[in-house]
Amino acid sequence: MDFETLRQGNFSQLGQAITAWNGVVEKLATLEKDARDDLKAKADKADWAGVNATVSREFITKAAGEFSDAHTQAKTIHDILNDTRDELVDYKEQLDQALERGRKKNLTVAQTGGGGFTVTMLIHPDRAAKGHEVPDHSPQDAEHLRDDVQRILNRATESDTTAATVLRAIVDQAEVGFSGASYSDRDTAIDALRKAEEAAKLIKEKGDEMSPEEFQKLNGLLSSFKNDPLFQEKFATQLGPKATLEFWADLSSPDSPNDLTRTQLNQLGEFQKNLGHVLGGATQSDSPAMRQWENDMLKLSGERYNTRQGDIWGFQIMSNLMRTGDYDDQFLNKYGNELVAKEKEMRLPDHFWNQQPKPKLNFIGDEEFGRDPMTGFLTALANSPDASTDFFNSKEPQDNAQWVLKDRPYFDDSPLHDGPNEAKDAAGKAMFAAVSGVSDPEAPGTKYEEHTPEQREAMKRSLGILASTGNDFPPEMRDSMAYAMGNHGDWVHEAMRSPLVPRELDAGQLMEVSKQISRNRDDYETLTQVMHQAIVTDILTRNEHLDSPTEIAHPEDTLDSAGRTIGFLEEARYQATNTDKGEALADASWKKMGRYHVVGGLLGPWHPLGDAVQRGVDVITTKMLEDEQNRINDSATADHTKTYANRCLELQSLADIWYRENKDWAEDPAHEGFSKNQGIYAQIEGSANDGNKKAEGVKGIQ
Repeated sequence: MDFETLRQGNFSQLGQAITAWNGVVEKLATLEKDARDDLKAKADKADWAGVNATVSREFITKAAGEFSDAHTQAKTIHDILNDTRDELVDYKEQLDQALERGRKKNLTVAQTGGGGFTVTMLIHPDRAAKGHEVPDHSPQDAEHLRDDVQRILNRATESDTTAATVLRAIVDQAEVGFSGASYSDRDTAIDALRKAEEAAKLIKEKGDEMSPEEFQKLNGLLSSFKNDPLFQEKFATQLGPKATLEFWADLSSPDSPNDLTRTQLNQLGEFQKNLGHVLGGATQSDSPAMRQWENDMLKLSGERYNTRQGDIWGFQIMSNLMRTGDYDDQFLNKYGNELVAKEKEMRLPDHFWNQQPKPKLNFIGDEEFGRDPMTGFLTALANSPDASTDFFNSKEPQDNAQWVLKDRPYFDDSPLHDGPNEAKDAAGKAMFAAVSGVSDPEAPGTKYEEHTPEQREAMKRSLGILASTGNDFPPEMRDSMAYAMGNHGDWVHEAMRSPLVPRELDAGQLMEVSKQISRNRDDYETLTQVMHQAIVTDILTRNEHLDSPTEIAHPEDTLDSAGRTIGFLEEARYQATNTDKGEALADASWKKMGRYHVVGGLLGPWHPLGDAVQRGVDVITTKMLEDEQNRINDSATADHTKTYANRCLELQSLADIWYRENKDWAEDPAHEGFSKNQGIYAQIEGSANDGNKKAEGVKGIQ
């Protein structure tokens, strides 16, 4: 900014523009609230089918998000403009004050060509009016005025140019639509951009030869700005995908020239997390530079990179940087398609991923080396449920779910070669995210939304694929599948209570999967507990949609359904633990005592009766464990003819809950056989035995 521009600056028009922007912000705030609380809320509750259930709902959800981003972007622009205007007004005042101080010493400032300025005398003593004395000044006074004016102009220029830089960066975040980047002032935004350039420059110039102090500074920058969208995008694009891969490959090598890996070993895990957060956030940007970064990364991941120890694949490097952070859904699915295609091309991917050299690429925890790229990628999917849903439903260019749930030849990537396979465990967690829309079923405060048709489809596909594995069902996926069945408890309960009737979920597949889950005692107890939730919810909510309080809803159906589903589960457990069939399905876990653990609240969509359901589940599961502890012996066998004689406490607890909800109906003389003291218990036990027989019929074991 040159001298005359600031001196003659009239910022009233800018002030008017800021006022107008404030009006835009207020209007968009109203539109955002309407879109969120009215339009989207109604769409979420609408019972749509067909095209409306997918296209319309998705459009409304996206539109509501755009209103939110539009409001955020408008407010950010307003705040930065307001901040800049205030600073420029202040700099103009400072300039006026400096010029006034100069005039008092007979000094003035005049603009010269090229935007410069010069300090001259205001009135030459020889030209002063007769009898008028001009103030004296020293050469130092002229220098001080020059320096003051230059300092003010520099700061005004900085304010003006950084505002332009920041505003362009924010707008560039979204190639189409609006950016969700939010900043309250210009200084915060420009600081993020500069720190990103500083961090990228340090890696590009020093790499793994940086000093421990420089590494700690770099880690601190990534940690401080890991959630800052401008920092994320600028850092990723300034560093570039190839330099990113090469840096992590070199840093992971134990023979770093300055021994950085060894001296900073205890910090590498945290650094890996921070770097993953930054890169993941960067992929959320729609800037042209970031889109190019993603395309280049997809290409480079399928190439090999030379390290001091030997060549490793880009997929192995990048997947380890995906374990943390929120990566863009489209990028994840493109990456996943490329990774699966590469593995199918390899036929035996472990021969490539696990060949010499065998570097350690993962420093988050001690369970695995990070040589299997599928582990990190599937972890990223679990952190991004929408992307996971797309991945598990995708059949083109290949069937991804079939590959990761059944066909893939997994290999051991742990230092001790014992315990569960981490990649299979990650596949189970990604599958749960795909069918539920939730990353972690046990995370405190987790909220569950209504299932989308895509999540329902992912559930059906995953169930069918895992059921087809038979006794090769991966043990690492038992708990995730148990949670998935609880998350779709309405469908599962419907199929289990009437297994011979065609339902949305195939009863034969449910029996096979339930049997495989039941091979482990803890996972069996998780499955039973989540199904208690579905059963109790059915009992408590059966009447909630009735148009008239006097309408008959056949409450006896929910009691019958409860018993039949328990019978189905018990048959699955019997088949899994009975060794008399020669299948050697018993698991050592059945030799220990049962335990009760809370599964993180209701696994199904939120409901006003959720607390009441959970209280009921607590009571029922506690009673179930009392039964189990007394009934299952060390060899995990049980007399099939006495299946329910020892499970009375669990069934009685369910019956008690049903009776509390339907007391008036049960005590009506017209409804014989539902008395509290005996009738309801006989009814549910009979239903359980009948459910057991029908469950046997599903597998043809009459």
